[in-house]
Amino acid sequence: MPLQRTLLACCLSLTFSAVAAPATDLPLMPWPQKVVQPASGGALKLTPQFTLHISGDHLEGAEARWRARISRQTGWPLLPASAPSNQATIQVQIVQAVDPLPQPDSDESYHLEVNSSGVLLKANTRFGAMRGMETLLQLIENNETGTEIPYVTIDDKPRFPWRGVLIDSARHFLPIETVKRQIDGIAAARMNVFHWHLTDDQGWRFASNHYPQLQEKASDGLYYTQQQMRDVVRYAMQRGVRVVPEIDVPGHASAIAVAMPELLSAPGPYQMERGWGVFKPLLDPSNEAVFTFIDTLMGEVAAIFPDPYIHIGGDEVDPTQWNDSPKIQQFMRDHGLKDTHALQAWFNQRVEKILETHQRRMIGWDEIYHPDLPKSILIQSWQGQDALGEAAKHDFRGILSTGFYLDQPQTAAYHYRNEPWPQGLNGQDQIQADEQAQSWQFTMPRLKGSPVKGSFTLVEGKKGWRGFIDFSGKARRMVSGIRWLSPTQLTFSVDTWMGPFQPIVTVTQDKLTGYMLVGNVRYPTEGSKLAQVPSGIQPSVPTPEQMQNNLIGGEAALWAENVNSRVIDTRLWPRAFVVAERLWSAKDVTDSDNMYQRLDAVDRWGAVSVGLQQHQQAEVQMMRLANTTDIAPLRVLAEVLEPAQYYTRQHLKFQAGHYDYFEPLNRLADVLPAESGPVRLLDKQVDALMANREDHVAANAIRQQLQRWQNNSDAVMPLILSNYQLKPLQQQVQQVAQLSQMGLDLVNAMQRNQAYGASEVAEMHAKLDAAAEVQDETVLALVRPLEKLLRSSK
Repeated sequence: MPLQRTLLACCLSLTFSAVAAPATDLPLMPWPQKVVQPASGGALKLTPQFTLHISGDHLEGAEARWRARISRQTGWPLLPASAPSNQATIQVQIVQAVDPLPQPDSDESYHLEVNSSGVLLKANTRFGAMRGMETLLQLIENNETGTEIPYVTIDDKPRFPWRGVLIDSARHFLPIETVKRQIDGIAAARMNVFHWHLTDDQGWRFASNHYPQLQEKASDGLYYTQQQMRDVVRYAMQRGVRVVPEIDVPGHASAIAVAMPELLSAPGPYQMERGWGVFKPLLDPSNEAVFTFIDTLMGEVAAIFPDPYIHIGGDEVDPTQWNDSPKIQQFMRDHGLKDTHALQAWFNQRVEKILETHQRRMIGWDEIYHPDLPKSILIQSWQGQDALGEAAKHDFRGILSTGFYLDQPQTAAYHYRNEPWPQGLNGQDQIQADEQAQSWQFTMPRLKGSPVKGSFTLVEGKKGWRGFIDFSGKARRMVSGIRWLSPTQLTFSVDTWMGPFQPIVTVTQDKLTGYMLVGNVRYPTEGSKLAQVPSGIQPSVPTPEQMQNNLIGGEAALWAENVNSRVIDTRLWPRAFVVAERLWSAKDVTDSDNMYQRLDAVDRWGAVSVGLQQHQQAEVQMMRLANTTDIAPLRVLAEVLEPAQYYTRQHLKFQAGHYDYFEPLNRLADVLPAESGPVRLLDKQVDALMANREDHVAANAIRQQLQRWQNNSDAVMPLILSNYQLKPLQQQVQQVAQLSQMGLDLVNAMQRNQAYGASEVAEMHAKLDAAAEVQDETVLALVRPLEKLLRSSK
């Protein structure tokens, strides 16, 4: 590493002191650390005769792959590669040949320069060259004059070294070609870790030579051979991507229980688990055969996966079997283990020593954190920045997944705001002598699980309103956007582990009523006024040095309860690029509007250049649902719909008794984008009209869109009625027509300065409230901008 750092300084002269926030319209994502374009502009013309030359290291298959990508982007036939030449159109110069296996500290920096002489991509190692080539490929554009690459100079390196995607092959098996396609996407997003979740309660996907009963009895015949897994490792390595396997212990062990019940803490019998959730089977820490099993199995895993880390899971341990076993309870007493948390820590210490004998380091979820474990372990957090911050304070390293769960349909902006480093309150929650504060407690029942409880406090000071929220058992967070919609009705917003959280509540004397908007779903809530401001829990914020050294990145997570091979791309892409940018780009790259513009470009590029299938999978599902190839009306309807966000869809399935493997992922909701782009743009136009009622451009844009959706209702209804799987959306089709007309009326009234009477307003609110209900796991996104229009019409 010292040699690499010296080379970086002398060869690339990377200086990242310039403002990193995007100042151009280049279609790049993640945004590089430093981008400079000449004031005079200009672009390099690219022709089918372009040449590509790689020097300094042998990148197996890279030249052919990159030329094929350019062919896909341009539509040109792929001409035979010319002989290597220093005069090639695209020169890739690698300073130092290194082991092709990517490591956690691999140098990924690069320098890219495009001018009239051609393209120079210079990197210290192959990994920087690969990252730089993805940037170059994003820059290739087909315009009115031909194919061009804009003149630009880019100096770039990642903010965090660990930037990954977890893909769950256990709950729904994914064919190898599907897995490889996601690796292509991971590499294209300049991410560098494929976290492969291979075992869970519902399936064992790792073919073991020593314990073949695992795949024979607990996989339904769907598993990866050792040769297939080696092939995936090689495929990922060629693209600069690490493969970190996960073998879940001691919990999530139902599949092990089916194949090897003698290793479990209770005798069984056990059957294949078809449901989703947290289950009781646990490995028996008092049984020495368990550790022989783990040692042998980890030896097999290490022989296939050369990465220095193996993930042991370690999460969601239900201690029932341990508590109910006299043998295990005696074992705990003999070893001075006061509770099951201590027992799991003891278990993890044994597993960590086993991994060490195989030259591997342990990574696991929050629950593995324990002061008795060595600092070499890595903690992956699903519990959030505070849990990570506390670990970092004790010099354990960690990565963040909270807020990056892509199996939950959340807005791209929510993931984009998710800063991996914990943030303090900076005293903003302190009430000054000349300020007035009011605190309200609330209870929000959920469709599954215990209610969400907490309180929020509003503070009125000289600079207006500010506030904070205290969820039970969680650290305090400041809120934003406090608005009084009436003297008794208020709203604000805050990002939470559930997603964006926006109360719309009425407070009268001592009573609180209304709903919490969690993502795009309304959850009724109630509460009361508190006599005093609660003390709350302060965020756990390490020192800047501890954050820099110990918080090393994050991973997007794609759990597979609602994901299979037919819809995986629609769930993962293009939103994974947003997570990639948060982990690669400078901390001050935070403009969501700019992000959405570039996300649209990278969405198209990902399908064309990388071969991602988010659009293809949606088209196929819609053709099946519509019983025709003419799916234009269904596409237009889909523009105003969103899948219910947070875990609402899972919880609805649970309530219906369908929360299991047999629930088909065959609804329109399964291929809808996580958020409606057209409704988001309409919302921007509504904001512009509200700011200036004379803005005729905004008014006309709103009218055109609403008329388009209204006119589509008659065209889409026959498709809805032709398939029983679409029929549940019939009412929404009718509501789209009604709400579109309401929106047109509201726009016309605003421009005429016409006010509605209280009864008319109440009637429109009632229609919006009815349309806001979740229907067939979808939400009518059009409600949100129309609520704005209605409120502004008073």
